[in-house]
Amino acid sequence: MKPLAKAYIALAFVCFVWGTTYLALRVGVSHFPAFLFSAVRQTIAGILLVGIAVIWGKERLSFEKGAMRYVVPGILMISLGNGLVGWAQQYIPSGLAALICSIMPVWVVIINLSASKSDRPNWQIALGLALGCAGMAVVFRNNVADLANWDYLFGIVLTFVATLSWALGSIYAKQKPGNSGLLANAGLQLFFGGLGLFAFSWAFDDYTRWHGFVDEGIWALVYLVIFGSIGAFAAFSYALSKLPVGLVSIYAYINPLVAVFLGWLILSEKFNPAVLVALFLTIGGVFTVNKGYRAMRYP
Repeated sequence: MKPLAKAYIALAFVCFVWGTTYLALRVGVSHFPAFLFSAVRQTIAGILLVGIAVIWGKERLSFEKGAMRYVVPGILMISLGNGLVGWAQQYIPSGLAALICSIMPVWVVIINLSASKSDRPNWQIALGLALGCAGMAVVFRNNVADLANWDYLFGIVLTFVATLSWALGSIYAKQKPGNSGLLANAGLQLFFGGLGLFAFSWAFDDYTRWHGFVDEGIWALVYLVIFGSIGAFAAFSYALSKLPVGLVSIYAYINPLVAVFLGWLILSEKFNPAVLVALFLTIGGVFTVNKGYRAMRYP
């Protein structure tokens, strides 16, 4: 099979698998303390990914630029970004979490624009932000009563904080990368992020509600480690090495579709015309913001 065909298969794998992780995470945190579940997942995945990178990929581990090059993005993206989404899914549906997480690229654009004195938003960015806000308004239009529920509102706020934290971590990792190999760098970020999650688990998880290991939760953990963390990231890296960045980024628009559909199909979460309209408004807004940002930076 030609490398280009393999790259498209890898991209399709990423689009589907990363969309399923919201469902698996929702199942996992229903049987385990939320931070503990994510901590075990990410630490194991980090160790395995570093091992794969060093043994099979012949990559080197380097701390010449300091361990903080791995610790900071690990805490921001994994401990806070991924961990808070897991915590929030104790209170909100997996499809809603995926929909909110789809705005993460918008945070990246806003942060980059805020850091630049010369860049000014164009009409496409303004239109995209308006579409995204309209999508969020449609989502919550039929759930105003739910917002009076503290747990539900807390879950929504945490998910928004998680997307902002992931965006900050992504920018930091881009500007100050570690000088290990690609997979080793990602594995170290997963590992240190997992250690941070263990600290969060000790501080915030309620272990009195945990009644031991359940098969459903164990299978969710295994799936997330093997497919969600290691398999999908390896496929993403391969696709990124063979295809244009703009094409590979379509995973961000397909993941919420997969998550919302699976949440409805398996967990009986809401899936009505309003959710569908909100989904396309939000994804359309993210696409328009990214398109406007690329047009502004690379005319």
